[in-house]
Amino acid sequence: MLEEEDTNNDLLQRLKLDDPTVLKVIFQKHYPVVYRAIYRIVSDQGIAEDLAQDVFMRLWEKRHEISVDGPLGAYVRRMAVNEALGYIRKHKKYTIEEVSDQHRLATISSEDLYMDNELQLEIYKVIDTLPPKCKMVFMLSRFEELSYKEISQKLEISPKTVENQISKALKILRVHLKSYLSSVFPVFMLYF
Repeated sequence: MLEEEDTNNDLLQRLKLDDPTVLKVIFQKHYPVVYRAIYRIVSDQGIAEDLAQDVFMRLWEKRHEISVDGPLGAYVRRMAVNEALGYIRKHKKYTIEEVSDQHRLATISSEDLYMDNELQLEIYKVIDTLPPKCKMVFMLSRFEELSYKEISQKLEISPKTVENQISKALKILRVHLKSYLSSVFPVFMLYF
């Protein structure tokens, strides 16, 4: 871990000293994570690629202002999430059907495959009916794995509001998916 911190510090130092070659190093090391984080939110390959490139351009543009208190990878991933959320706010173009297959669990077993697919469709349908703020909070919690505090900071709402929105989403999901609970309860619990 200490070696990684030294590498991060070295990269940040070189970045602040206007070393253009360091951006290529950072890009090559962190692009896959940045791209995936954005793609999970926007679910469009072309847009995700463009936004990922924008993240690294913004990193270069703000290189003298950057203050990183942890791993550089976590910092650029956070930039990626912010970039994607900004895109969504600006374009208000997001539907649950666009959620990536990466969010799905690996096949549990061959005999559960059909039920798993059916459950997934029902879950996505129900999530799609959630109020916009509730849906965004739920997606960030369950698919981006952000903490309540992180979500509250990103969406500029209180942690209590985040907690209430998650509770609301889970209650709606339980009500709408009641018929599945008895037959696939263990699978359902893995999702929520």
